[in-house]
Amino acid sequence: MPRKPRRNPPSRKFNAQEFLDSSGVKRVIAKYPGRRVIFSQGDPATDVMYIQDGEVKLSVLSKTGREAVIAMLGPGDFFGEGCLAGQPMRMGTATAAAASTILTIDKTEMVRVLHDEPELSDRFLSHVLTRNIRIEEDLVDQLFNSSEKRLARALLLLARYGRDDTPVRSIPALSQEVLAEMVGTTRSRVNFFMNKFRRLGFIEYNGGITIKKSLLSVVLHD
Repeated sequence: MPRKPRRNPPSRKFNAQEFLDSSGVKRVIAKYPGRRVIFSQGDPATDVMYIQDGEVKLSVLSKTGREAVIAMLGPGDFFGEGCLAGQPMRMGTATAAAASTILTIDKTEMVRVLHDEPELSDRFLSHVLTRNIRIEEDLVDQLFNSSEKRLARALLLLARYGRDDTPVRSIPALSQEVLAEMVGTTRSRVNFFMNKFRRLGFIEYNGGITIKKSLLSVVLHD
């Protein structure tokens, strides 16, 4: 009786953290308390960073002194990658929104690793493309959606909904000023909507902010 062909085991999803830990990549690991600046707008852009743990806020300061939050990142995200495209200075400021562990890789070392290690290169390319899609979605959100919907979407993104089916997630406590900067509205409007979301059972305060999947109803409602 002919033997059945042997099936190859399913490939395990590439884990960037495991790779960076085991491949001998030259890097520096540092811990930042909440609200500590990791790099500032105008600093030399000399390395790429990877979030092992925590939350990082990316913001830009205008010439008139107005700050705009452009992204909130979490574990598994890269940032500071503009240096790989020849960016000489940081175009924004990165701040630890909560206690964070950050892995830093020198630009030259990162270029070498991306060239030599196709799995990490694929992971990094996926990150860059996902970031670009997110920026486009943020622009559409800012142009066409109400401040209530923008706040609901921002909270869901901070809680990283879409990564799996977890119905309830918690995020570090963020000031209403930071949320207002992310959404592009006033602190008083954020306060009004946060109280509304809590009253409806979409969020809870418990040291941090617990975000429930039911908050999606605000984004989906016309």
